Amino acid sequence: MKPKLALCTSTIVFAACVAQAYAAASGQSVPSVDKQHPSAQFLQLDSNRDGYLSSSETASLRGFHQASAQADDDKDGKLDADEFIKAQAIQDRLQLAQYTDDSVITAKVKAVLIKDMELNAFEVGVETYRGRVLLSGFVDDQRQAQRAAQLAAGVHGVTQVENALQLK
Repeated sequence: MKPKLALCTSTIVFAACVAQAYAAASGQSVPSVDKQHPSAQFLQLDSNRDGYLSSSETASLRGFHQASAQADDDKDGKLDADEFIKAQAIQDRLQLAQYTDDSVITAKVKAVLIKDMELNAFEVGVETYRGRVLLSGFVDDQRQAQRAAQLAAGVHGVTQVENALQLK
């Protein structure tokens, strides 16, 4: 097996395991695949009991619109039970991708800070959520705090920098 294909396959398997673990940890059941018996969540959301979920019925699911649009195979603006399962899988993938993106951004920011000779980057904490970076910890002076924020802002994927660095 070629290295890229092996990596891709491993990533997909890993993502599926993470999605299963996330569902179990959050108390959700793994969605049903049986067309005759839709999942409990599908039945709960189907308020008009027509066997389909409209965008208004899935509005309570945070960030589900994009996944719903991708899963709507027949482009009728509503999801049947199978399309809903597909949308849940897409949503899990999107959430995992966001987590991975944030981890990559954190690593890149930390690397940029470590490379800079003016900073003691080992005393600077970096956290990222949806592209927003929080810098925390201690620096010697205000110039170093500003420099750290400037470097973090220059990393691809960073949408906002919150500078909570404090002086020693």
